[in-house]
Amino acid sequence: MIEVLSPINGDLRFMVSNVDDAGLLRPEEDAVVGLHLFATQKSESTSRSCALLSCTTKGNTSMRSIQVPDSPEVSASIGSSRTWSVCASGNISCSKVDGSENYALFGGKGVEVNVWDLENCAKIWTAKSPPKNSLGIFTPTWFTAATFLSKDDHRKIVAGTNSHQVHLYDISAQRRPVISFDFRETPIKAVAEDLNGYTVYIGNGSGDLASVDMRTGKLLGCFLGKCSGSIRSIARHPDFPVIASCGLDSYVRFWDVKTRQLLSAVFLKQHLTNVVFDSNFDGEGFKPSVADPSLDAEQIASETEIRDKEETLPVKRKKALKKDEASKTKKATNENEASKEVSIENGLNKKVSIENKSSKMPKSKKRSKRSKHEVLDDAS
Repeated sequence: MIEVLSPINGDLRFMVSNVDDAGLLRPEEDAVVGLHLFATQKSESTSRSCALLSCTTKGNTSMRSIQVPDSPEVSASIGSSRTWSVCASGNISCSKVDGSENYALFGGKGVEVNVWDLENCAKIWTAKSPPKNSLGIFTPTWFTAATFLSKDDHRKIVAGTNSHQVHLYDISAQRRPVISFDFRETPIKAVAEDLNGYTVYIGNGSGDLASVDMRTGKLLGCFLGKCSGSIRSIARHPDFPVIASCGLDSYVRFWDVKTRQLLSAVFLKQHLTNVVFDSNFDGEGFKPSVADPSLDAEQIASETEIRDKEETLPVKRKKALKKDEASKTKKATNENEASKEVSIENGLNKKVSIENKSSKMPKSKKRSKRSKHEVLDDAS
């Protein structure tokens, strides 16, 4: 499902199902991986029209026109829609719409980066597959992140791969990468462009974040303060020299672009996959969540008692577990000591028996010698 929410209060405005042309739900293997809500809107008297672009793992792309009513009580209606496929095989893992919202790029596992004209739903460029290696083995590229180098120019594309490589493509020059370099040793998971049109920010699976000048492929520097999880999204603020990053360590971090210092970090208690800046946010319509005044003091007290009990239960369990483990270790040590004592006693008994046998052996030898002498005397 695709849900469109209000950024002010989180109310659901409308939902769109991930269905095919026949109206059937797509399987779980064909989930939505790309989503873009167009900023251009057609104002009308009683409703507003917005365009929604979605792309699935198998490359099924849809452009929908949705009529959003002014009042939230009235349900939205889906107008015209267009559907096409951006890949014949492979899986789409990254997509991006340029600043003019006229072009979009797609790439993924076994899918070379390709650019589409959204007005005509036509492919205008496709990257060329890499050549075979020295052994004659062909390994298809696995693109994990991609973006346009500039919001005003759709001809230059920066793409990161699963083999920790970063490629710069110029669709007006050639189909092979213009610049290509390696970044650390883990897959590239996030790529974001800067406002100057030549700097990009790169994040990988081991939590490294750096800025690169794509005119020369030179590493400008790494951001100080390593993240403890994979970075999945990077966003550049449209006005201030600040970028935000999020990932699987459940933190949203804010960095200074010039000094590459960490400004702030917020823990959000869950894995994060995307972060964006709202440039139009002014804070006037924002109302922070406040406790309902209709609740009585007794209800609030009972809720706090229940929470305190829930928080203290795991502590008691931990103590009980610690006591059980201590008693088990004591029993194990006592059993080991007892087994050692028994083994020592058995060893001593064996030694005593061996000594007794050794003391008896010479006597038997002497007796045998005497018996031999007696036999010889009798024979003589």
